[in-house]
Amino acid sequence: MRPTLFLCKRSVWKGPNIVPLPIVRPKPGEKQVPIRTQARAATILPNFVGLKFQVHNGKIYVDVTVTENMVGHKLGEFAPTRKPFSYKASKNK
Repeated sequence: MRPTLFLCKRSVWKGPNIVPLPIVRPKPGEKQVPIRTQARAATILPNFVGLKFQVHNGKIYVDVTVTENMVGHKLGEFAPTRKPFSYKASKNK
């Protein structure tokens, strides 16, 4: 696995999209407050592992807990913007 390929999905000369986020690690025993952000294009870095984010999907904030498998992806990939289509027959028949 080459992590540099994940971080450089855009042009190599531009570099990864890193957004300055107010990351504060909670002390042991304290409740972790999620970080609210609208930066869906922000690249998930290795120091984000274990943190909770609330990513805006255009309507509401979706809770996302970062794991090791998410490193290199974008925050917006884990906050879907569309609802799945489900066909419901009319009840009037």
